Amino acid sequence: MQDTLASTQREVSRLAQNNRALFDMLPDMLMIIRDDFVIEAMNRAALARFGNQKGKKCHQVILGTKSPCDKESCPFQCTNSREKYGQVFERKLSDDFYVEYVHIPFEGYREDQLSLLILRDITQKKKHALELERYSKDIENVLKEKITVLRESEAEREELYKELNYLKKETERIVGRDRMLGDSKPIRALREMVYQVAASNATVLITGESGTGKELVADLIHEHSNRKGKPYLKFNCAAVTESLLESDLFGYEKGAFTGAGNARKGKFEEAHGGTIFLDEIGDISPRMQTALLRVLQDGELIRVGSNQPISVDVRIIAATNSDLEAAVSAGKFREDLYYRLNVINLRQTPLRERKEDIVVLATNFLLKYRERFNKEVTYLPNSVVEKLLDYDWPGNVRELENTIQRAVLMSRNGMVSPKDLGISMKHPDPEKSAPAAETPIENFFNRPLKESVRLFEAEVISNTIKECGGRIDEVAERLEMPKTTLYDKMKRYDIKPKQTRKNK
Repeated sequence: MQDTLASTQREVSRLAQNNRALFDMLPDMLMIIRDDFVIEAMNRAALARFGNQKGKKCHQVILGTKSPCDKESCPFQCTNSREKYGQVFERKLSDDFYVEYVHIPFEGYREDQLSLLILRDITQKKKHALELERYSKDIENVLKEKITVLRESEAEREELYKELNYLKKETERIVGRDRMLGDSKPIRALREMVYQVAASNATVLITGESGTGKELVADLIHEHSNRKGKPYLKFNCAAVTESLLESDLFGYEKGAFTGAGNARKGKFEEAHGGTIFLDEIGDISPRMQTALLRVLQDGELIRVGSNQPISVDVRIIAATNSDLEAAVSAGKFREDLYYRLNVINLRQTPLRERKEDIVVLATNFLLKYRERFNKEVTYLPNSVVEKLLDYDWPGNVRELENTIQRAVLMSRNGMVSPKDLGISMKHPDPEKSAPAAETPIENFFNRPLKESVRLFEAEVISNTIKECGGRIDEVAERLEMPKTTLYDKMKRYDIKPKQTRKNK
């Protein structure tokens, strides 16, 4: 019996030693706490961290408080019920000590209630996590600051972009100032109209006398349109015969006529997506008027020798020095085509009606040809300027340019003289180029009707000019016709106005 008891005691002692050894070998900190908060046992890891605290209250050791924790304030929830048994929690015990913990309630061999508190040091892990979190927050703050700066920059960029667009548009309002020279009221109005109509796709009809610069206006409209960079073709309708005009504009199929060995695109197809400038549009035949009307109405053309319509997207800018209204009234020009062409009408004012621009234009031409001819000409003397202003310029800007070109070429010793201009200030007497003032009525008889009408019209215009002292505005008002029409008829009948001059 005694041997059995001794053997049992040795076995219990061996198991206790094994448990103690295992208790001390675990790397986590272990504490056994009684239900009266006294620490009953600590393993080696706990001793190394907290020192030997056996017999002391857990709240004194861990929290440094004298009074025990209640259920709400216990840092490890050991006083709570078993519902959190086995759950792993995390806690900061001091500024530089973080732990993961779990508590396991159990019953001691004396049938007392104990709790095994297992603590794992996660200080380094926690510090790394906090550093990463802090770094992430710093990055987030930096990114937020950068995003704020970028947004401010974007807003500033938007404002600058708007301002740039505004300045660009304002600049475009004086578009062509270096090419469409002059500061007279008609030229300023024309530049403004070019700016307004350029952005649209509307058909434009440019009217005015020869030499006023209708082609320049067409160039500026295309350059400042949304078709800039696309094809831009120019075609003089008066320079080509009718048969060639149709094939040049609309193209032809193989075998359409003698010599048509291969199919060929016309100017409209080549200008697809862009602009085509048709100069002297008033000289096209009725057949061409019908073909052109198809393009304007339907955006379609038919090649010579074909019946298949071809779609084209072309903006048409037309120009003429003829009176299309009169041509329509005379049945020489289709009315429907005229209205299709005349969506926007830009009238080029003759140079004699904007003489304040003559000096600017002449100076520009002087600089141009001085460089071209390598002449030492620096300015226009007053005597030359007076002569330029006194002349009526029937050939308009083109005549002025040719005159200055000749003057620069003929200049001597760096000086342009009035005789270098080569212009005559004598104005033909209207009576010499028009029928006599007292033309008998019989002179209109025994002639073809058209010739009689022409003679009568010339007689009326000539007499009215004489009565109005050469004041064209008054003549146009009295005859109730546009000045462009009046000038066209005067040119046709070779009638020159007799200008009244101011005393100098």
